[in-house]
Amino acid sequence: MAPHRYIPSSSAAVQGERAAGAATPGPYYGEPHKFDPSFRGPVRRRNCTDVLCCLIFIIVILSYVALGIVAWLHGDPRKVLYPTDSYGQFCGQKGTSNAKKPILFYFNILKCTNPTILINLQCPTTQMCVSQCPDKFATYTEMQLQHKLNKSYWQYYKQFCKPGFNNPDKPVSQVLRDEDCPSMIIPSRPFLQRCLPDFITLNGTVTVANRTRFKDALEMPRSVAELQHAAKGITGLMDTKEMGMKIMEDYSKSWAWILIGLLISLAVSLVFILLLRFTAGLLLWTTIITVILLLAYGMWYCSVEWSQLKHRPGSEVAIVEVGLQTDLQVYLQLRQTWIILLVSLGVTEASFLAMLIFLRRRVQVAIALLREASKAIGHIMSTLFFPVVTFLLLTICISYWAVTAVYLASSGEAIYKVMSPDVSCPYANSTCSPETFNRTNISRSALCLGSQCLFAFYGGETSYHHYLFLLQLSNLLVFLWLVNFSLALEQCTLAGTFASYYWAKRKPQDIPPCPLFSSFSRAIRYHTGSLAFGALILSVVQLLRIILEYMEQKLKGVDNSLSRFIMCCLRCCFWCLEKFIRYMNHNAYIMVAVYGKNFCTSAREAFFLLMRNVVRVAVLDRVTDFLLFLGKVLIAGGVGLFAFFLFTRKIPVIQDEVPNLNYYWIPLLTVVIGAYLIAHGFFSVYAMCVDTLFLCFCDDLERNDGSSEKPFLMSPELHRILGKSSQ
Repeated sequence: MAPHRYIPSSSAAVQGERAAGAATPGPYYGEPHKFDPSFRGPVRRRNCTDVLCCLIFIIVILSYVALGIVAWLHGDPRKVLYPTDSYGQFCGQKGTSNAKKPILFYFNILKCTNPTILINLQCPTTQMCVSQCPDKFATYTEMQLQHKLNKSYWQYYKQFCKPGFNNPDKPVSQVLRDEDCPSMIIPSRPFLQRCLPDFITLNGTVTVANRTRFKDALEMPRSVAELQHAAKGITGLMDTKEMGMKIMEDYSKSWAWILIGLLISLAVSLVFILLLRFTAGLLLWTTIITVILLLAYGMWYCSVEWSQLKHRPGSEVAIVEVGLQTDLQVYLQLRQTWIILLVSLGVTEASFLAMLIFLRRRVQVAIALLREASKAIGHIMSTLFFPVVTFLLLTICISYWAVTAVYLASSGEAIYKVMSPDVSCPYANSTCSPETFNRTNISRSALCLGSQCLFAFYGGETSYHHYLFLLQLSNLLVFLWLVNFSLALEQCTLAGTFASYYWAKRKPQDIPPCPLFSSFSRAIRYHTGSLAFGALILSVVQLLRIILEYMEQKLKGVDNSLSRFIMCCLRCCFWCLEKFIRYMNHNAYIMVAVYGKNFCTSAREAFFLLMRNVVRVAVLDRVTDFLLFLGKVLIAGGVGLFAFFLFTRKIPVIQDEVPNLNYYWIPLLTVVIGAYLIAHGFFSVYAMCVDTLFLCFCDDLERNDGSSEKPFLMSPELHRILGKSSQ
């Protein structure tokens, strides 16, 4: 039978509202819900949905726990925390010969070209654990000469040589060949547990121990510039470390004031939510009028500038003739520029006014829903604090993922690679054994002179080690799945709670007891599989986006326009896909919470319901998003302004109590960001409430017509807007 249009017969105003806001239902838009006299809110008698996905989800969680245990058994975080010498031993590890040697020393730091190589322990020079960094210049040749006069020179130099080496008379050429000792030592200081040159700026010149030039053991002249190149960026990192210490000092002095600022933002957010039911209309109309006036002022200003350029020579030149200019003032001297701006602002103003005239009823509905959301939250205040549960779940997920990733990354035994200063060495980066390396042909090869068998990384030859990358990928996927499931659980719980408010005939008398706990219980007991299903779809798309971002980073150095274009298109498509899936999941969870159906059915019904009310959806989303964003900005900006006057000691009453800070903007930014996040937490509940009430409102219009047999369950304010009072 052909689908028919559903129009109630009891109210012409309602018919007009439906006709304006909903398309004619057909095969694409689905059938409206038929009247069910027994329907009064979220379905109580439910069955478990998406059971297969629920079982898979439970198995994945158990497997994830098993993965964490295996990673814990094989991994060793000390491999990440402690530097490792050329023999794969930890510096500063208790119970070893390096227990009192926490710092890593490089025999020839000139072979290290940048800080990344230093931190990754892949610098092609011998690395030893030492108790302290050298504090003076010395070469091996100088040490041999001084040793003949005083034995103490060798004792000092010896601590930077290989353990067990005690032959100061060995020829320099043989010492450098066997890497028994460094060819020279330079004043250094520990950074990230590694000895790095102690750069000091004197009169604008970078020096090391007041020197700008020096000689190595082979009497080759060297400069501080070479050391800077070998440790490029280290001075900046040291400045960052010093700045970090000052920041921590500021935090230690101002933490109490930061806490006060966050508590103020908490109170302001709560009050703002409760007052929004009275100020939603005022805020919206004030904003609309302000935008109209700003656009009108822009049009007037453009016309004034255009008229002033009428008689100025050269202002008639077209923009195309001027071409691309970095100085924007050039374009502002052209009449064509102001004509384009005037037309653009005029079209925007006309479009804005037209939308306001033809969609004024839907704007009124949006304002009414905003007020209704404030009432719902006012009756169920516990919903404002449910994000704390989500925060705890996300904290557990992030912590478990991070710990598992570290243990996986530190799994395996020490792997040694051939490090050669000559890039033409055929054995470079091949696996080797430090015990037998000197007896192999590699060390005697003409192309590999000076090559060494040095520690490279941790790995292994077992199946576990071969699939470490896939395990890390699995760790990331499950992490995304759990995070999205936690967010889905919050959305479904809040949706069920606010739906019970909407469908209550008498508010708040008919609201069931403990609606938040009841909704949470239903979501966990019956719909874990549905929530996991939606979260899995979103997680797969997010993982693909991460892989694309990784590939984009790898292709940055490739000069291939086609590959970059394809990659850009893929990234754009997957970004849009993620946004669409996130939006559909959001509405599907609402339908799951209300009707108790499986994920696919709920997503389909939510999609068709939104399509039948597409104009209302567009207006409500924009109005709600703008109002909530405005609320976040007002709260964060207001608290930030108070914090600015506070930390700059411009409040006379308490200026003596405020501590002196190195960087007042550090606690200021902390307060502003914290206030925005707190406001976002409250307003996310508010947004969920608005979306739930909106879907219930659309469903209410399709189920009922306001008659005594099929009365609306919407609020009296929505009744008045629709031009129909409840009978």
